[in-house]
Amino acid sequence: MAEYKLLLPSMGEGVMEATIISWMFNEGDSVKEDDSVVEIATDKVDSDVPTPVSGKIIKILKQKDEVAKIGEAIAILEVAGAGDAVADQPQEPKSAEEVKTEIPNVDSDVVKGLEAAMESAKVSTGFEGSDLYLSPLVKSIAQNEKISDAELQSIKGSGLDGRITKEDILSFVANRTAPAAPQAVSTPSVAATPSPAPQAAAPVSAPMKLNEGDEVIQMDRVRKIIADAMVNSKRTSPHVTSFIETDVTNVVKWRTKHKDLFEKREGEKLTYMPIFVKAIVKAIQDFPMINVSVDGDKIIKKKNINIGMATALPDGNLIVPVIKNADQLSLSGLAKAINDLAHRARNKKLRPEDTQGATYTISNVGGFGNLMGTPIIPQPQVAILAVGAIVKKPAVLETKDGDVIAIRNLMFMSHSYDHRVVDGSLGGMFLKHVHDYLQNWDMNTEI
Repeated sequence: MAEYKLLLPSMGEGVMEATIISWMFNEGDSVKEDDSVVEIATDKVDSDVPTPVSGKIIKILKQKDEVAKIGEAIAILEVAGAGDAVADQPQEPKSAEEVKTEIPNVDSDVVKGLEAAMESAKVSTGFEGSDLYLSPLVKSIAQNEKISDAELQSIKGSGLDGRITKEDILSFVANRTAPAAPQAVSTPSVAATPSPAPQAAAPVSAPMKLNEGDEVIQMDRVRKIIADAMVNSKRTSPHVTSFIETDVTNVVKWRTKHKDLFEKREGEKLTYMPIFVKAIVKAIQDFPMINVSVDGDKIIKKKNINIGMATALPDGNLIVPVIKNADQLSLSGLAKAINDLAHRARNKKLRPEDTQGATYTISNVGGFGNLMGTPIIPQPQVAILAVGAIVKKPAVLETKDGDVIAIRNLMFMSHSYDHRVVDGSLGGMFLKHVHDYLQNWDMNTEI
């Protein structure tokens, strides 16, 4: 028999750690290859970790609510056979010194470069000189709030091994005071300048009064993440929202014409969402400066067009799976991708990478019968579009014989954008182009 270390697998760009939610097996239980053995949670999504080998769990190394880093062992399995049975197991990262001893006569400059790279990876926080480990979300908040390394060092972390959690850094921001002006150094010819009196700490809000019959409901982990993200976005981006009403009669007629044929051919529902996404993609190609993010005083123009799709979950929470490279998909491809992501989101089958990398997001508030909404921008994107309910209304149409009133299918769209980098002209023209693509939808479009 041989031992096999079950490592926490890579879960996509930017994800450095995960929290253990629950183990599906106990120590002493036997598992088969590809069995899901543990449920984990990241800042983005919950998912299961399968075992790549069959065997018996002899030791669980990370318990419920503990945090594990990518590549760290979370359990030990006993597997049949030795040698080849575990030869292909992923190895935990080695130190630069271990690598150096394994490679004889290696050039010293190469070793120094390797040591530097490994050290950088080990303490990669984005803050020079910091030896703290920061999760991507905490790092983002620290950068947005311009929290210095010295300030980070002063925050007492409540997480595992003293790590700074989202709650720790948001609490620090809420109670942050302006630093005192530096005191001048006294010299024989220059008098010392007294430092100003320290500012009073931010007032602590009084506990909310409860009346008889009130029920206190503790936020679950996902709701806390959503709450933190929404507050962070409003704090980071000055939101501006533009509105437009669009005649989508052609879209409605086209979908009615094709939906039964599409379902029979593909076994998939044809919703309005792939049509909306196609119009958004075309407008992004017209105005690529909507497809950007902000890093300090730099604007990062994104090459890929990845559309986030806000999706309501059965438990009332919200998640945003991502349609990767949406500009490279046909309408049929978009429909399949959207249906797949929505289905897996509602059944908690999304992978961490399914929620990463969005460059622009759409939210369908019309699915709940709402005419319009003012959506909050998902950071680090700079814009989001909300589509409202499609409603039949009388509308004035211009014809060659003059104006006539007809029953049309109308829909409001609202476009929220980050006024740091998207002005009203860009935000408004983008929205108008989405409007034009939908209102002038070609009835001969192939699916």
